[in-house]
Amino acid sequence: MSFADKTLVCRDCGEEFVFTAGEQEFFAEKGLTNEPSRCRQCRRLRKSQRETQTERQMYEAVCAECGAVTEVPFKPSGRRPIYCSTCYSNYRRTAY
Repeated sequence: MSFADKTLVCRDCGEEFVFTAGEQEFFAEKGLTNEPSRCRQCRRLRKSQRETQTERQMYEAVCAECGAVTEVPFKPSGRRPIYCSTCYSNYRRTAY
């Protein structure tokens, strides 16, 4: 399959950018079927914004096994037991 450079328009800034033949070949090798919709600069900006937003809110909980205070990335409902990382590892080893 032969590829030729394509000029696309960025969905964020509206500027034109070139989707090179080499990039198209890379996309094809990886099985990616959609063309990029953002220019390189807008992709970098979007990625950096996502990286700063990835910090999760953590909630304190008491381990149902040993009683230690631990943090979990979800708000405990009280319907299921919460385990600290040590007790959870032990639980997984014995459960499977």
